[in-house]
Amino acid sequence: MNTYKVKKTINLKNIATKEVEENAEKKLKKVRKKLSKLQDTMYAEGKYAALICLQGMDTSGKDSLIREVFKEVNARGVEVHSFKVPTENELKHDFMWRHYIALPAKGKIGVFNRTHYENVLVTRVHPEYVFSENIPSIKSIEDLNEDFYNSRMEAINNFENFIVNSGTIVLKFFLHLSKEEQKNRLLRRLRLKQKNWKFSPGDLKERKLWDNYQFCYQELLNKTSKKQAPWFVIPADDKPTARLRVAEIILENLKSYNFKEPELAEKYQVHLNEYRTQLENE
Repeated sequence: MNTYKVKKTINLKNIATKEVEENAEKKLKKVRKKLSKLQDTMYAEGKYAALICLQGMDTSGKDSLIREVFKEVNARGVEVHSFKVPTENELKHDFMWRHYIALPAKGKIGVFNRTHYENVLVTRVHPEYVFSENIPSIKSIEDLNEDFYNSRMEAINNFENFIVNSGTIVLKFFLHLSKEEQKNRLLRRLRLKQKNWKFSPGDLKERKLWDNYQFCYQELLNKTSKKQAPWFVIPADDKPTARLRVAEIILENLKSYNFKEPELAEKYQVHLNEYRTQLENE
């Protein structure tokens, strides 16, 4: 799966947005069952947590991917957080605070649907949003320059390095969607009555900023894909294949940690037959 990992400087225009795997849905069923069993062992061991970060343009398939990839995982073992516009309380803290308090506990898989990278993505396309954070050093739009966003990306790198060293496995996925496919998916939302609720006129406004977003994504992918917290660029025009690829990469990476279920304490093991007899004779 190293094919998808960002290991050197990339240009998104040179990376395909479509890949089609035959029988992807059938293959995904097998992978997610293995992922479920692996997570059970991970939970029992309790040494590691896993943070799965999902980013992508509107309609790239983040929600359905989460549903399909993690549907077999025990509910106690996976937590999903969808980060929207910061609340009033969140804006009273530093930009990483709301993400830090949402991190998964050891033994669990945490999924960030949109992530801390929104702080160097949406706020870079719409720099005026930063003013709501009331940062003392930011007095005008000119202060929100390249140095400001590079500093934020470095802070994110430090944050991820810290949680990795504390036992959190970090895997980040960019769902690489083509502009044409986004158009088709937006039209589908308008065409199908049951999908109308997903449509927002704001989607069309953001679509006009496509090139700005692609530039910002390329920047953050190149500057924040690290060995300990890698980015994977996943072709997203075909949803079943994208889901399969993400599931395969998660499974492959988690397997490398060789999770093991803890053994029962020796003081209890010597009495197993006694406990068994006690129950059988009830």
